Amino acid sequence: MRFPPIVQKIWRTTGWIVLSLILFVYAYLGLAYMLSRITYAEEPDEPRTYELFLLSNGVHTDIVVPAKTNLIDWTRLVPYTDTRGKDSTLTHLGMGWGDKGFYLETPTWADLKFSVAFKAATGLSTTAIHATYLKKPNINDSCSRVMVTKQQYQRIIDYILQSLQKKADGKPILIPTNAVYGNDDAFYEAYGSYSMLHTCNTWVNNALKKSGLRHCLWTPFDTGLLQLYADK
Repeated sequence: MRFPPIVQKIWRTTGWIVLSLILFVYAYLGLAYMLSRITYAEEPDEPRTYELFLLSNGVHTDIVVPAKTNLIDWTRLVPYTDTRGKDSTLTHLGMGWGDKGFYLETPTWADLKFSVAFKAATGLSTTAIHATYLKKPNINDSCSRVMVTKQQYQRIIDYILQSLQKKADGKPILIPTNAVYGNDDAFYEAYGSYSMLHTCNTWVNNALKKSGLRHCLWTPFDTGLLQLYADK
């Protein structure tokens, strides 16, 4: 049976759109893989006395820092009282940057809305810092240790602080929400736009880059970061 010309045209257009989307996804994944394997060396060795971690949940990477050091007391900026549990025995703080809509409106993938995904992919939405108090992480396939110098840790501190929006008193702006993940986390307003080119993992990679540490040329995923510091 021969379809009318208008139907044939619709089918051809639809086919080109689907093919273009498939090619785009493959190109994106291919670039992500290749560019994340192109890495840059860190600065010359100096005494590395500060221990940090890169912690992944399988998709998203956090930078985990000691709650208190001689350089900064994070508990003054991100107080335990901002969390439900208010557990001051937790010794480390994980911080990750990401799309605010994903953080607050998508507790599971089943809850993902097209509007949230579209804004996140195109950089049209706002962002947040997710801060989680935890015990010292164990090194495994989803957690890598990063030893840094005093100067490198100070740069990481500065990078995180520059990502946080702040009130007049210099304190981060807490986001009032019930969409927390547990008893020990909270959300704060952040600067920047999330997109397919600048993801939560790109934010972590940029922190490593600006701090003079080993980093990928570009990585939207967590795998490049974890492999970079595996067994270190």
